[in-house]
Amino acid sequence: MAYRMNMPPKEGRASQRLFGTDGVRGVANVYPMTAEVAMQLGRALAHLIRNGPHRHRVIIGKDTRLSGYMLEQALAAGLTSMGVDVDLVGPLPTPGIANLTTSMRADAGAVISASHNPYQDNGIKFFWRDGFKLPDETEAKIEELVASGAIDSIRPTATKIGRAFRLEDARGRYIVFLKTCFPRELTLEGMTIVVDCANGAAYKTAPSVLEELGAKVIALGVQPDGKNINHKCGALHPENLSRAVVKHGAHLGIALDGDADRLIVVDEKGNVVDGDAIMAICTGELVTRKELKKKTLVSTVMSNIGLERAVSRWGVKVVRTKVGDRYVVEEMRKNGYNIGGEQSGHLIFSDHTTTGDGTLAALQLLAVMCRQQKPVSELASIFEPVPQTLVNVVVKQKRELGELPTVMKAIQDVEKKLGKDGRVLVRFSGTEPKARVLIEGIDAARNEQYAREIAEALSKALNG
Repeated sequence: MAYRMNMPPKEGRASQRLFGTDGVRGVANVYPMTAEVAMQLGRALAHLIRNGPHRHRVIIGKDTRLSGYMLEQALAAGLTSMGVDVDLVGPLPTPGIANLTTSMRADAGAVISASHNPYQDNGIKFFWRDGFKLPDETEAKIEELVASGAIDSIRPTATKIGRAFRLEDARGRYIVFLKTCFPRELTLEGMTIVVDCANGAAYKTAPSVLEELGAKVIALGVQPDGKNINHKCGALHPENLSRAVVKHGAHLGIALDGDADRLIVVDEKGNVVDGDAIMAICTGELVTRKELKKKTLVSTVMSNIGLERAVSRWGVKVVRTKVGDRYVVEEMRKNGYNIGGEQSGHLIFSDHTTTGDGTLAALQLLAVMCRQQKPVSELASIFEPVPQTLVNVVVKQKRELGELPTVMKAIQDVEKKLGKDGRVLVRFSGTEPKARVLIEGIDAARNEQYAREIAEALSKALNG
């Protein structure tokens, strides 16, 4: 099976956009991630959420990056300058902001985070009052308001200016919510769990939830200093977690990323278990409990074909979307599905939440372990991945693949060599200046060779 994806629109148009696949993102204090743009984004969001004479409110959370202070204050200034009140919650996982937005009936939520990126980067993403990320058309309206200056003259005065408050119990509210997502009849007593919080937003919430549910917790990555978020730790770097699981004889290792919306697991033997395997395990449990809606699982084009083979034993079909958890969520909402996610660990259980939540996903996996009384390694054995090679290419520009004849020829040559036994996926990252080349086939060595061939063609075509 061959597959390729043309990515973004032409560079001229793409360069005008602020929003990527997961909000606005870039190097902190460099356009577009400047205090000035953050304030403009706040003003534009405030303009869109106004729907009556009552006072409006936005929840603002962040991860542990040094630049979060700067952007938090700028975003709050933009919102309050338009007459909207702000609740500042400090470091809290992205899904925690989505949850608070709905539970507190706020008009919107904002998260200042660059997720898995290094600390020098930062980003801003928004949730609507229903707890879901903004659709493309709403982001386009915000971009238009920022670019056009149409709201520059709107300046409330006197008592109509917004106020900012510090929400002191935000972490506790979110912890209580997470505990309600774990079956009341089950307990984690007797389990030892190593959790790596990536020195990020979940450094206090994730260990607390697991401990309060009865587990013995060994916490890693819980000493953020503004610069060490995601640095050799967390979901992107599970090596230390693997060693700690084996060292302590733990039942499970849990790795989160900087904003804790993704999960990677390490089994009791120290082996990494990715999002595809976790989805397969949890899908099987939902089938057993007759809780899987429409016998369908949603994943992206990046998921291994082994996922489809694993869930087919239960008669479950897999629907694929573009890369990005927002597109998975959109497909789930559109058709009424209740489980979906990405190989990278963004896992959505829509019976509980509106977005990817690493800690919540870990609790769903732990519930399966408790009910079946099986270790993760045995549960994960139902998933047998086909070898994949993923190569990232740093690029100076992003263009339609169809405009790059040498790249298209390289892709087509590889597709012919793979035939029906593999696939090719070439796409541009929506959050970084990179092209991603994925080769899936039965021969791992050849996958590597094919990926390098396409990567070299991309680099020559886009980097000169």
